[in-house]
Order: sequence, then C-alpha cells, then structure tokens
Amino acid sequence: MADTETALIVGAGQGLSASLARLFAAEGMNIAIAARNTGKLAGLCSDTGATAYACDAVDAGQVDALFAAVTADMGEPDVVVYNASNRARGPIQDLDPEAVRTAIEISCFGGFLVAQAAAKQMIARKQGTILLTGASASVKGYPNSSSFAMGKFGLRGLAQSLARELQPQNIHVAHFVIDGGILQGPDDTRGAERGEDAMLLPDEIAKDYLHVHRQHRSSWTWELELRPWVEKF
Repeated sequence: MADTETALIVGAGQGLSASLARLFAAEGMNIAIAARNTGKLAGLCSDTGATAYACDAVDAGQVDALFAAVTADMGEPDVVVYNASNRARGPIQDLDPEAVRTAIEISCFGGFLVAQAAAKQMIARKQGTILLTGASASVKGYPNSSSFAMGKFGLRGLAQSLARELQPQNIHVAHFVIDGGILQGPDDTRGAERGEDAMLLPDEIAKDYLHVHRQHRSSWTWELELRPWVEKF
C-alpha cells in the first residue's frame, strides 16, 4: 500500500471533482471521495473504483473520522483536495445572516478543518500535498456575492499562510483561482450558450492539479490562475 498514492477529494460531485477522481485513478492512485450526500457518488465510484465517505466538512469530528477511516482503508492521503463551496446570493440588505454563516463555513472553515487534519498526518510523514479550490471571488468581490467573496478570500488566505508555514516542511500547499464557469457535463447548456471554449473543461483543470502535485520541490507554486482564453480579467 505504501507504494501506491492515496488521494482524498472533499466536496465531491460532478464537474471538477469527478474529473480529478478519474485522472487520479488513471494514475494508479487509491481514491477516496467525500461529501455530505454520498448517494450522488455511486456512478463515480463505479467508474473509478473510488470509495465514498459521508462527511460534513464543517464538523471537526466528522473530518477527523474521515481521515481515520481513509487511513485505515487505504493509507494516509498523499494528496488532499478541498473542493467544497457555498454562497448566499443577493444584495447585502436582503441576505439571511444564517445563510451567510453557512456559506462562509463551507467555503472557508471546512477548508481549514480538512487542511488541519491533512497537515497533522503530513507533518509527521514530512511530505504531502494539499490543494484548495478557489474562484474568481478569491481575488475579486462581485456585487450581490459578498458571502462567496468572504469565503473564498478566506480560503485563499489560508492557502497562502499554510504554504509559507508548511512548504519548508516538505508539504506542498497550493491554491487554484478558477476564473470562469466550469462545464458540469454534457447536459450543461451553458457551454453552447457562451461559445466555443468559453467555459473551463474540468478534465483540463484536473491535469493542472495533477501537474502541481507532481512538481519537483525545487520549483513549487503556491497559486495557479486558470481561465478560458476569452474570459475578461
């Protein structure tokens, strides 16, 4: 088992998470995927040989239990991806404070809990990769999207801080600014509406995650921005 890498993807579903699972599986990794609702993951598990785990990433006890279960089943994760996010849309005067709290907890605090659990194992092993998925909102706050900006700004700050703290300990931490819409599958009509290559293809994003994971430590990056060639920025 020690010779086979283990990948843990938290916040799994369609789109990027599924593409990551398929690519990591093709690389010969053991795949663990986690979400609050594992019923939606049955097809992905069948396609990739992944094992699904139920986990609410904003619950510290559930996150610790997730890492314990994955470790027992397939070994300590070599690469951990946090891909969960949430938002409450609308003008600030109309936002439900509890909905905003939930959005920030899922987009940011859950990332902290998952990164903390991963770091505890990786520090002891003196190796590992932690990859955090950001968005346009990580660097730009848009109107009517304050909760998403707060969550994603916070996740980016976490990644930057952890990169400086953990990379000298041989733990690679990287943040991905996904600046544009991600195509969610063949039924996603937004691709046709926006024009050719106007949306990010999840299989192509996944290749960049793998590349960052595989980088030699003499040239690690802590952040990568990805956007369609027609996207304004």
